[in-house]
Amino acid sequence: MTDNTIQPIGRRTLLVGTGALAAGLAATSAAPSAGAAPAPRGRYRIDLHAHFLPPEYRAALLDHGHYTIGGYPTPAWSPESAIDFMDRWGIQAQALSVSDPGVGFLKAKDARDMARYCNTYAAKLFRTHGKRFGAFATLPMSDVAASLKEIEYALDVLKLDGVTLLSAYNGVYLGDPRFEPIMAALNRRKAFVFVHPAAIPANAKPNLPLPDFLEEFTFDTTRAATLLIAGGTLQRYPGIRFQLSHAGGTVPFLSWRLGVLAATPVGDLWPKGAPRPAALDVQRWIRNFYYDTALSASEPAMRAVLAVTDRSHIVFGSDWPFSQMVFTGSGDPTPGLSSVFTAEQRYEVEHINPLRQLPRLKSAL
Repeated sequence: MTDNTIQPIGRRTLLVGTGALAAGLAATSAAPSAGAAPAPRGRYRIDLHAHFLPPEYRAALLDHGHYTIGGYPTPAWSPESAIDFMDRWGIQAQALSVSDPGVGFLKAKDARDMARYCNTYAAKLFRTHGKRFGAFATLPMSDVAASLKEIEYALDVLKLDGVTLLSAYNGVYLGDPRFEPIMAALNRRKAFVFVHPAAIPANAKPNLPLPDFLEEFTFDTTRAATLLIAGGTLQRYPGIRFQLSHAGGTVPFLSWRLGVLAATPVGDLWPKGAPRPAALDVQRWIRNFYYDTALSASEPAMRAVLAVTDRSHIVFGSDWPFSQMVFTGSGDPTPGLSSVFTAEQRYEVEHINPLRQLPRLKSAL
């Protein structure tokens, strides 16, 4: 198996444990807390953290041993099942993305061809289900030249709504100079970029009996966000709008700590040639990120996000189908938001804010 599943525990044990964990999450999030505001009515939500696995892509994952993604069993997906999920949970449309591992498990031409297949498949959904789906492009990031061509095709020709970038590729994080041409191309297009965490190699993380999606994914999002700040990517390319998965991982909690290096004598050791952001700059860059609610629609998470940015930078996300064991039945997919937001504010977070970032999808609706 090549998907970094924890080795000392058998796959069956891990999957059973993952299922039990998801069942527990579903039980604890089934109802809002006492005194919570009611949710708006109707199918109005715009989901900016939703995944798809086109048939050939899913088959390739399984052929290469990716039976789990982040410790979660690799799910089946179809447009019909996605629409059924949306109808049951009050979701008007989803902006689809390919999750970890992207196409990085394939080599050279195979990776390029698979990225093109996923992007073309998504664009076809615009014709067959135009009011239900948007999409973020997949890039073969190990090949920068090919990624530039795919940006041009996916955004300029297919008119996809933005781009999905993983937090890291083969241990190289966003913010690394090797990705500079890609960032420049995205900046010229003022692209919306959905940053999704990637699993780190088994030999580079603690050997714990926990699936990656539980903790490691949030940490990797934080690493990517930090390096986008520290390397000056956000400063050089202000036209890119970055959405961080899962309420930014641990970015809100660590916001002050991430800026302390530049505000102390330690900052004098800043690497030569690297832009040295002031502490206030760090807080500004953190404030400029967008934060989704996927697997994070709780009062502690949302209060933390609101402490570093304003409500206009929070967008709805479900993480479906990787979260499907959490969503059983139908109703309000994020009741925890009502502990923080009024019904009017929830409508802003779950509908207005997402569509503000995706004008093509907005016009389609």
